[in-house]
Amino acid sequence: MPSPKAKNRSGGGGGSPVSGSGGGPNGGGRYEFMSLNRAAAPSSPPLPPPHHHHHLAQRQGSDPLSATARLRASESPTRRRGSGSSTGSGAGQGQGMPEEDCMRLNPSILGIALSSLLAIDLWLSKRLGVCACEDSPWGSVRPLMKLVEVSGHGIPWLAGTAYCVYKSDSSAGREVMLNLFMALLLDLVLVGIVKALVRRRRPTHNRMDMFATFSVDRYSFPSGHATRAAMCGRFLLAHLVLAAPLRVLVLLWACTVGLSRVLLGRHNVTDVLFGFWMGYCQYNLVEMLWLSPQALQALLGPLA
Repeated sequence: MPSPKAKNRSGGGGGSPVSGSGGGPNGGGRYEFMSLNRAAAPSSPPLPPPHHHHHLAQRQGSDPLSATARLRASESPTRRRGSGSSTGSGAGQGQGMPEEDCMRLNPSILGIALSSLLAIDLWLSKRLGVCACEDSPWGSVRPLMKLVEVSGHGIPWLAGTAYCVYKSDSSAGREVMLNLFMALLLDLVLVGIVKALVRRRRPTHNRMDMFATFSVDRYSFPSGHATRAAMCGRFLLAHLVLAAPLRVLVLLWACTVGLSRVLLGRHNVTDVLFGFWMGYCQYNLVEMLWLSPQALQALLGPLA
C-alpha cells in the first residue's frame, strides 16, 4: 500500500494540502504548500515554466538574465515607492515648486553682486600687496611704508594731542586740542566695536609685525589707520589755519596712510575704503558732540 508521502509526492488525492505548480511533475517539479485555514484563489492561472520565460525572452530579442532583472526591479519596494513619488511630482508640476526651493535655486542679485565684489577685493588686494615682505616686488619701500604706518597710529596721535592740550596757553587752542583728543578716543571705541562685530581676518599675505597691536587688531575690517587719517585730516583742515601747501600736505598724508595699508598687506581694499568713509562720518559726530568753552572751563578749572 503506498504511503501518504508517496501520494502527496505524486500529486494524487482530492483535498490535499499540496498543490502542484505548473502541472505537477510535468511542470518542472516545483510545489507550493498552501495554507490549510484559507481557501485557494478561485482562478489563479498557473505560472509558466522557466523554459517559457526563456523562449519569451529569446522572442523579444533580449537576454533572459536582463529580463529577470527587469522583473525583479519592477517588483522591488524602491521601485514602487519611486513610482508613487514620481506620480506625485508629476501631479504637482502645475502647482510649482516651494518658495524656499526656488530661493535656493535662484540666488538673489544682491548675493551674486556681494560675492563678485568680495572676489575682486581679495584679488586686487593681493596684487597691490607689493610691500608685504622683504622679497616682494617693492620690498625695498617697506621701511618707508612702515614709517607712514606709525604716523597714522593711534598712540602717537593721542600722546601728541595730550601734550598740546597741556602746553596750550589760549582757551581756543585748548578747546580745539581737547576736542581732537576726544575724537581720537571715540575713533578707537567705534573701530574696536565694528572689528569685534565683523571679525574679518587680515589678508593671508600679511605679516603681523605692526607697531603696538591690541586684541582687536587681528581683525581687518575696517582699517583704523584709514578712519583716523580721514577724521584727523578733516578736523585739521576745518579748525586749523593752514596755508595752501600745508592743506595739500594733509590731504596727501591721509591718502598715503590709506594706501600704505594695502601695500603692506595689512588690509584689503574694501577695509580702507570703508575706513575712509567711516572716518569722514565720525567728524560729523564729533561736531555734534563738540565740547563748549563752558564745559571746558568746568573740566579744566582745577588746571587753570
